[in-house]
Amino acid sequence: MTASPGQVRWGSASARGVLAATILGSGMAFLDGTVVNIALPHIGAEFGAGVAGLQWIINGYLLTLAALILVAGSLGDRYGRRRVYLVGVAWFAVSSLLCGVALNTEMLVAARILQGIGGALLTPGALAIIQSSFHREERARAIGAWSGLGGIAGAIGPLVGGLLVQAWSWRLAFLINLPLGLAVVWLTRKYVPESEDTSMTGHPDVWGSVLGALGLAGVTTALVEGPGRSAFDPLVVGGAVVGVVSLVGFVVLQMRQRNPLVPPDIFANRTFVVANLLTFVVYAALGGVMMLFVLQLQVSLGYSPTFAGLASVPISVIMLLLSARSGKLAQRYGPRPFLVVGPLVIALGMVMYTRVTPGASYLFTVLPAVVVFGLGLAAVVAPVTATVLAAAEDRHAGVASGVNNAIARTGGLLAVAILPAAAGLSGESYADPAAMTAGWQTAMWLCAGLCVVGGVLALWVRNDVLAPAPEPPTEVAELPEPGDCTSCGMTGPPTYLQTRAPAKPVS
Repeated sequence: MTASPGQVRWGSASARGVLAATILGSGMAFLDGTVVNIALPHIGAEFGAGVAGLQWIINGYLLTLAALILVAGSLGDRYGRRRVYLVGVAWFAVSSLLCGVALNTEMLVAARILQGIGGALLTPGALAIIQSSFHREERARAIGAWSGLGGIAGAIGPLVGGLLVQAWSWRLAFLINLPLGLAVVWLTRKYVPESEDTSMTGHPDVWGSVLGALGLAGVTTALVEGPGRSAFDPLVVGGAVVGVVSLVGFVVLQMRQRNPLVPPDIFANRTFVVANLLTFVVYAALGGVMMLFVLQLQVSLGYSPTFAGLASVPISVIMLLLSARSGKLAQRYGPRPFLVVGPLVIALGMVMYTRVTPGASYLFTVLPAVVVFGLGLAAVVAPVTATVLAAAEDRHAGVASGVNNAIARTGGLLAVAILPAAAGLSGESYADPAAMTAGWQTAMWLCAGLCVVGGVLALWVRNDVLAPAPEPPTEVAELPEPGDCTSCGMTGPPTYLQTRAPAKPVS
C-alpha cells in the first residue's frame, strides 16, 4: 500500500520506492536526449537522411516538449500528479517503441513528436511528486537525494548512450525505454501516493498550448526546409505564415485571458526579461554544440559511438561537482559576475572546439576544450535559474521556472533549425569529413558569438536580486533552493514547483 500524500518518511520502503520511480523516470528522459545525438550519424546512414532529416529528428521532440511543458506541470496539480506522471511515462515508453521500430525518417520524426508529449508530462512531474509525497521536514533531504542520484545518472548518460548504440543498433537506444518505463509504472503504482491541488479552479489553457505548438512548428518548418527549397516554396511560405500568425495569436490570447498560461505582468521585471534573453541565446548555442559535437567526433575524427559519448562525460562531471557551489556563491556575491563571466568562458570553450579537427589529440585538444566549456556551463546554469525565480513575484514562481525552461528548449529548437544552414551544412554534406569540419568550425564561431551576447546582456541583471527577503512565505521556503540546481544540464534549466497550497489527498 502507498502512504498518504505528505506522509512518506525518509528510510521507509515507500520513500525508497518514490525515489526510485522519480529517478528512473527522469533518467529515462535525460538518457534519451543524450543518446539521440550520439546516434544521429548511424540513423542518417541507415535511412539516407540529409541534414534536414537529422534536424527534424531532434526538433520533433523539442517542439512538443517546449510547447507543452508549461501546461503539463499544471495538469498534474489539477488532475493528480501520480496519474499524469503515469500517463507521461507510459506515453514516453510507447512512443520510444515506435521510434525503435521506425522504418524511415518520416516515421521516426512522427514518433519523436509523440515522444516529446510524454517528455513534457513526466519532466516536471518527478519533482512535484517528491514535493507532495514526503513529509514536510524531509522534503529537502529527498530532493537532495533525487538531485544527486539524478546527477550521477546524467554524468554516465553519454557513456551509456554510446554503449547502447554500439552494442547493436541505434534502435536499442530507444527500445531500452520500454523495460525502464514498465519498471517506473510498477514502482509508481506501488509506492507513489496520489495528490492534487484542490485550490486550482478553471481549465488549463489548452488553446494557448495549441497556438504555441503551431507557432513553433510553423517557424521551425520554414527554417529547416527553407535552405533546401526556394523561399517561395508553399511549404516554407505556409510554415512561416502559420508560425507567425499562431505566435501573434498566442500573445494576444495571453493578454486577454483571465488565467493565462503566461501572465503578461511577469515580464514587467527587467531582470526577469534579461535573464530569460540570456537563457535563450546561451541555450541556443548549447543546442548547436549538442547536435554537432558528436557528429564531428564520429564523422571527422572517426570516434566510435562509445568514445564519442565518453568524450563529453567530463562536462557532466563538472556540472555535478560545481553547479550547486556556483549557485550558492551567486546567492552570496550576486549573480551578475557569474552570468557575465560564465557565457564568456563557454564562448572560449567553443573557440577551442574549432581546433577539434581530424587528427586532433583527445588529451591535448578535445579534453581542454571540454573542460573549459564545462566550467563555463557550471558557472551559468544555477545562477540564471536562481535569478529568474528571484526576479518573479512569489505567486509566479512555478510559472517563471516553466517559462525559463520553455525558453531554453525553444532556443535549442531554433538553433538546430538555423545553425546547419548558417554553417554551410545541407543535404548529406555532414557525412563528408571535410565539409563537416568546415561547418563545425563556422558553427562554433557563431555559437561563441551568441554566448558573448549572453555575457553582455547579463550586465543589465540586478546584482542584489538574490538577496534574502525578510520572512519569506512558507510555500516559497518549501521550494528547492535555486543554488542546489536540481537536474542541472545542457538540455534546459531545472523546472521548479508552483507555489500553491499544500498537496491534498484524492478521495
